[in-house]
Amino acid sequence: MSLLQLSYVAMLVFCLVGTLWLVPVFRLDVLRQPRRLALTVLAAGTPFLLWDLGATAAGHWHFDDEQTLPWRVAGLPLEEIAFFVVIPLVSVLTLEGVRAARPRVLVRRREEAR
Repeated sequence: MSLLQLSYVAMLVFCLVGTLWLVPVFRLDVLRQPRRLALTVLAAGTPFLLWDLGATAAGHWHFDDEQTLPWRVAGLPLEEIAFFVVIPLVSVLTLEGVRAARPRVLVRRREEAR
């Protein structure tokens, strides 16, 4: 396996690492609600996954074997499928992190204005 093949996976790991720290820092409940999170990821990822399947089947684009891992599901690289799980997950984590941090910022601004 080459570094080039691992670059997509590395980007997904980077996205996860870049947002998972929000859970303990802001005491987010996102991961404690697995059913709700799974439904969100499914709702967000499924249309794009279907689009990807259709576009690759129609030959509109393809995935270079030299730049992706060798494992495929329905013709899609495993990391492409993981993308449709990871990106909605990090989006939810980011949103919830901002929601948790925002009240603190507003309180600090009010105190500074006094």
